[in-house]
Amino acid sequence: MTNEQIEERAQAARELFKQGYNCSQSVVGACADAFGISDRDMALKMAASFGGGIGRMRQTCGAACGMFLLEGMRSGSAQPDHEAKMRNYTRVQALANAFKEQNGALNCSELLANGKRPCADMVADAVRLVLRDI
Repeated sequence: MTNEQIEERAQAARELFKQGYNCSQSVVGACADAFGISDRDMALKMAASFGGGIGRMRQTCGAACGMFLLEGMRSGSAQPDHEAKMRNYTRVQALANAFKEQNGALNCSELLANGKRPCADMVADAVRLVLRDI
């Protein structure tokens, strides 16, 4: 995927967020088809519970959760395969570290601590990170 295509999807995620989708839905909705998810409505429902730091509990950032859901589509396994599980976990950890490095935290409450709501930026960042290897 080209940088231009990645940026188009990052902006699409911003727009979804501005339309009222939560942070996780915005990431997944903007990228579902790139990860082989043909049913967008199902993808949006699947991501619905992770907004607001998982059910608005201000835990792990919903944008990051959306990124992790998509990574599961890329590197997860539908079978009990220990090696595949470890590869997926390694990729998720790398994405989490990159997100934290870029944004200063992975936790929603920490990201929102300064009184601003950087969620539109977070969804765009999550899209850029998860798409950079496609």
